[in-house]
Amino acid sequence: MGLHYSREIQIAKLEVGKFSNNCYIVTCPKTREGIIIDTPAEPERILEAAQSVLVRGIVITHAHGDHLGAFGEVTRELAAPVYVHPLEAAKIPPCVHLPLEDGQLLQVGTVRIQVIHTPGHTPGSICLLIGKHLFSGDTLFPGGPGATRTPEAFREIVQTITTRLFPLPDDTLVYPGHGLDTVLQKEKEEYRLFCEKEHRPDLCGDVLWLSA
Repeated sequence: MGLHYSREIQIAKLEVGKFSNNCYIVTCPKTREGIIIDTPAEPERILEAAQSVLVRGIVITHAHGDHLGAFGEVTRELAAPVYVHPLEAAKIPPCVHLPLEDGQLLQVGTVRIQVIHTPGHTPGSICLLIGKHLFSGDTLFPGGPGATRTPEAFREIVQTITTRLFPLPDDTLVYPGHGLDTVLQKEKEEYRLFCEKEHRPDLCGDVLWLSA
């Protein structure tokens, strides 16, 4: 389990499941209140990591199955509110959930969490911004965007990244739904190099800025 501590925020990162998904537990150091971001797999590990946290919510960045493998057990055990964008709500297992809209703020202890609607990977994908910490779900990864199934979805996710995420400060730390962390300055620079080349009009799928 990876840990990040500061005076304002504590982040626990768990890599779980066969797809190397990331589950994040974000905690206010002052009150020990926190949220869980995604419930991919291995519910016992997630629950163990959250034992010392007053879990005030479970946020689902998007409703793909690899982010929901532990959803049932975690939600039953914790009985915390589930937050999801309305466009994803019908795809999650039946539960009482609260809608998340673009620009909405969640307060957990002294930690303020901003919701950013980032369509492209799925219509209702969201990212969460806490200060300089961006939890990007499957919207942005080190080296490229999240996977897309059509050229239209690829163009949408690129527009989302460039208009909703790239305006954030260069030193914004990015915590994706799979794999390693990155920093926004690196992603902006690699995208700039991507834009210097011509690309086929049907580009989509798993795209890397530097090799597309």
